Amino acid sequence: MIETDGLTKRFRKGKSDVTAVSELSFAVGAGELVAFLGPNGAGKSTSLRMLTTLVRPTSGTARVAGHDILRDPAGVRSRIGSVGQLTSGSHAQRVRDELRSQGAFHGLSRRDSRRRADELIASLDLGGFADRTVQQLSGGQKRRLDVALGLVHAPGLLFLDEPSTGLDPQSRENLWQHILDVREQHGTTVFLTTHYLEEADRFAERVMVMDHGRVIADDTASHLKAKLTGDVLTLGFATPDATVRAVGVLAGLAAATPRRSDASTIELTVAGGDELLPRAVRVLGAEGIEVVRATCVPPTLDGVFLALTGRSLRDGPAAASEGPDTHGAPDVHEAPDADAAPDAHAAPRSASVAGDEPGAAPTGTTGLPATDRATTRAAEAAQQTGAKR
Repeated sequence: MIETDGLTKRFRKGKSDVTAVSELSFAVGAGELVAFLGPNGAGKSTSLRMLTTLVRPTSGTARVAGHDILRDPAGVRSRIGSVGQLTSGSHAQRVRDELRSQGAFHGLSRRDSRRRADELIASLDLGGFADRTVQQLSGGQKRRLDVALGLVHAPGLLFLDEPSTGLDPQSRENLWQHILDVREQHGTTVFLTTHYLEEADRFAERVMVMDHGRVIADDTASHLKAKLTGDVLTLGFATPDATVRAVGVLAGLAAATPRRSDASTIELTVAGGDELLPRAVRVLGAEGIEVVRATCVPPTLDGVFLALTGRSLRDGPAAASEGPDTHGAPDVHEAPDADAAPDAHAAPRSASVAGDEPGAAPTGTTGLPATDRATTRAAEAAQQTGAKR
């Protein structure tokens, strides 16, 4: 579904060139659910903008959903859905009508637009509020509508840019269940970014980590955790003297170096910690060293991320190459690429990432400008394009 070959993007910032993405090469197969992770400024938003044809790469290329992003951007946009971070839709329009309008933007007939809207209302459990206006919805309901809008034209590939950001835990869980249900029913390929590492750990079959414009890890979450981190053992002792003695004993038991986190606590990161911990307690007891508390915490993706990048996912930008992923346009001096920017006929609302293109007007979650006036202009342009053909 996605094949990239040396995809690179450089921006002009001040008097110098900044490389936001460097030699990006990877493949995503049909039906995969891939989490694309990286700290702010790592290059992932620029990567998404290239893959969704909003930004033209400086060099390299990619095929997305069977179409070349340079030679056939309209073909790419017709086959993908993309849900960004901003709320979609006209706030004054009902949910049901918003879905039907989206179908019309994608060229569906009136009958097919109605049918598709009804299907998505059922599959994403929107029936309870299908006749409410968008402005009357809760945050979780709006995100489910966003996903539905991205699926109106039944794309084989869905891009999700932090789909659950800002939702409470219950709404996040509910949204993810609907995403997984749709994927199971239709075999949709999902490529997502998220700041919630537990989501990537639970749901993604594959995790890609990007830093400083390059992919630095690409594997399953379980393999990454096994290779790069281990179980964290924590042992507490009654006295500082016992702690000092325990360091020497534990050093002989494990390949990892024991470290004192405070005067009475030792931590060490090891593979197979659940087996080592009881043995360590027995050996320490035989040496007359009493363990007053002991825990074994399994590895996490947060530990993997820290090991790979040296910081937490929510830490500050990795470099000045890309603005914050959460609010769109990087601080760069480059006009929108006319060839890459979606036209009204070929790029309906679900085929873009909102507000990410440098210099572009603010957009709704699924890509068209949020104002009714801009929406009207887009529709008129689409009709004119169709008439010319």
